Amino acid sequence: MIGTLINIATVLIGGTLGLLFGARLSERLKSTVIYGMGLFTGVVGIQMFLKTKNPLFVLGGLVIGSLLGEWWRIEDGLQSLGGWLEQKFNRTGSDSNKFIRGFLTASLLFCIGPMAILGSIQDGLTGNSELLAIKSVLDGFAALAFASSLGPGVLFSALVILIYQGGISLLAAQLNSLVTDPMMAEMSAAGGVILVGIAVSSLLEIKKIRVGNFLPALFITPLLVWIVSLFQK
Repeated sequence: MIGTLINIATVLIGGTLGLLFGARLSERLKSTVIYGMGLFTGVVGIQMFLKTKNPLFVLGGLVIGSLLGEWWRIEDGLQSLGGWLEQKFNRTGSDSNKFIRGFLTASLLFCIGPMAILGSIQDGLTGNSELLAIKSVLDGFAALAFASSLGPGVLFSALVILIYQGGISLLAAQLNSLVTDPMMAEMSAAGGVILVGIAVSSLLEIKKIRVGNFLPALFITPLLVWIVSLFQK
C-alpha cells in the first residue's frame, strides 16, 4: 500500500499546483499540453497493444467487456460519482461538465496500464514500490497538466487510485497465483486499446466514446486466455 499512497500524494500535489498556477497559463498553452498528453497516451496505448500474442483475445475481451460495461452502465456510474463529488466539494462555480470530465479522464488514465497492475502486485507481495514510484512521477506531472485545464475534478481521481491500486495490492497474493504471463500480456494489450479510446475521446476530443464501459475487458481478456489454455493441455 505504500506505493499507492505515494501515487496518491503525487497526484494531489501535482493537481494542486495545476490549480494554483494554472490561471497563469494561457488557454492556448493548456490546450496544447492536453493535446500533447493525448498524443502520448495514444502512442503508449498502441505500444501496449502491439505486445499482444493473439489479438483475438483482446477483441473478444473488448466485445464481451463492452457488453457488460453497457449492461452495468459503468460510464454512467462514474459520471454520477463525479457529479456527486462536484456538488459536495466544488464550490467555485466552475463548469460541472468540466469537473466530471477531469475526474473521469484522470481516473481512467491513472488506473489503466500494466504499470498500475504490476506495480500494485509487486507492492502488495514484496513491499517493493519501485514501479509505483515511477508511475507516481508520471501521474504527478499529468495531474498538474490536467488540473490546470480540467479543474479540481482531477484531484478526486485519488479516490479511484486508492480503491483500484489498493484493492489489487491487498489481493496481490491471490492474483499472482492466478495470472500467468500470457494472461498479463493480453490484459495489458486490452488496456492499450482503452488508452487509445481515452486519447481519442477525452484528450484529443475527436469522437465521444463511453470508454468507462470497456473496463470489464481488463478482466474478461485474461479470463479468455485462461479458458483457452484449459483446452490446450
